[in-house]
Amino acid sequence: MTATAAPAATVVVDGGYELAEGGRWADGRYVYVDILSGRLFGLDAAGPARLACLDVPLGAVAPVEGRPGTWIAAAGTGIALLSAGGTVEWLDRPEDRTPLPSRMNDGVADPAGRFWAGSMAYDGTHRAGSLYRTDHDGTVVRVLDGLTIVNGPAFSADGTIMYFADTAAGTIFRCRVDPGSGDLSGDPETFARPAEGEGGPDGMTVDVEGCLWVAMWGAGTVHRYHPDGRLLRVTTVPAPHPTSVCLHPTENRLLVTTARYGVKDPTRTSGAVLGIPVPARGTAACSWHDR
Repeated sequence: MTATAAPAATVVVDGGYELAEGGRWADGRYVYVDILSGRLFGLDAAGPARLACLDVPLGAVAPVEGRPGTWIAAAGTGIALLSAGGTVEWLDRPEDRTPLPSRMNDGVADPAGRFWAGSMAYDGTHRAGSLYRTDHDGTVVRVLDGLTIVNGPAFSADGTIMYFADTAAGTIFRCRVDPGSGDLSGDPETFARPAEGEGGPDGMTVDVEGCLWVAMWGAGTVHRYHPDGRLLRVTTVPAPHPTSVCLHPTENRLLVTTARYGVKDPTRTSGAVLGIPVPARGTAACSWHDR
């Protein structure tokens, strides 16, 4: 049975960001990006602090194992390492080799220590996006193509199940992954396809019970799905474009980034980080292992 909830949301960061995204719990704090301005932020008791600023769009980051302050990033046309000192080391820029102007979008590290990230054409051209995997040696592999706007991914605790969304197609996919090799076991299958008017699936995360939480762009909601695909809960967000979701690891609180982009009359909840009480908790973000 689906429960619809509209708990009181608080504005955690009133940043006025154009396209806040990529919210994660990492290194004991909440981190997120403002994609189009190329900025990475970390949030602590003193408020948000800028951790990095690139001259290209910054889609998402994950911490690098054993290297405090260093991040692997889906940025610009590829994958880069951002050092604590502010230097940028590009591992590869595969979207430079595509026929359309494109950029990287959302991304996350899996429990085995690989980094996965999607791409999209700037103009949203159908089937111009891809999903990439960055292996331990820094090799960037195109795993899937023919997608449009790739968001997520998110992984089960054991790393054998990957979820990702094609926002433009309105579809959440599920894949089986071999944690040892990072290879997909078979083709992606449709996990959920929200009904017309329920928004486009965007950023996502898996809670400690194995359920998938998904920000629904354009609908002002967050969906929670059982691992069998049943919609369990719809949480209302006071902004039309929620972009990413992060469950606090010790508090029953959902942190949601939102966008001002595409909003005709934005309020202070659009382009902000919001906090919403929910009956669930998450885990800290996985790290990319450079080994």
